[in-house]
Amino acid sequence: MLRLGGKSAAAVSAAREGQMTAWLSYITVDDVDGVAARVGELGGAVHAEPFDVMEAGRMAVVQDPTGAVFALWQPGDNIGASIVNAPGALSLNQLNTTDPQRAQEFYEQLFGWRTESVQGGDQPYWGIYNGDRLNGGMMQLPAEMGAPSHWLVYFGIDDIDAVADRIGDSGGTIMVPKTEVPGGHFLVAQDPQGAVFGIFAGRFDD
Repeated sequence: MLRLGGKSAAAVSAAREGQMTAWLSYITVDDVDGVAARVGELGGAVHAEPFDVMEAGRMAVVQDPTGAVFALWQPGDNIGASIVNAPGALSLNQLNTTDPQRAQEFYEQLFGWRTESVQGGDQPYWGIYNGDRLNGGMMQLPAEMGAPSHWLVYFGIDDIDAVADRIGDSGGTIMVPKTEVPGGHFLVAQDPQGAVFGIFAGRFDD
């Protein structure tokens, strides 16, 4: 478990043989077995059937109909991240998908989420809401990228320029350079093992 100020911020585990290094987004549910069963009914796939993680909780690894992989988490003794939206902590989960309409339908039916178009950007972008709270983001993958649909995690930071320098110095790669967005700046990077992630500096949600 990775901790920030004594609170759980994220976790690291060894990749299985043949498995790529990547950040995996978890979505909390009340009944992981029931939700995993619904994934298949809605056109997705279950990669790891529900299983217990000691006393911490119960999880499953699934894939939406557009190809994005994520995990379901039913808390036991551990809810997961206890600090978010702060420097050094998770600040956004963004779905980059080849088919936003199909993805919207899937997540709406599975979790009750809704999406709203965000105006003013250079390309279409949607906010994902869980009730009245902004819960994530979604954008369409340009065809020329040739990348599969995926969830991209963003971590908050105070000084994006200093972090960009440290990424290069530590063997990482900047994939999308510092870019201005409403509320701040972001960049997308890849660590030396190949895991892709984003960092954001600016206004955090509460």
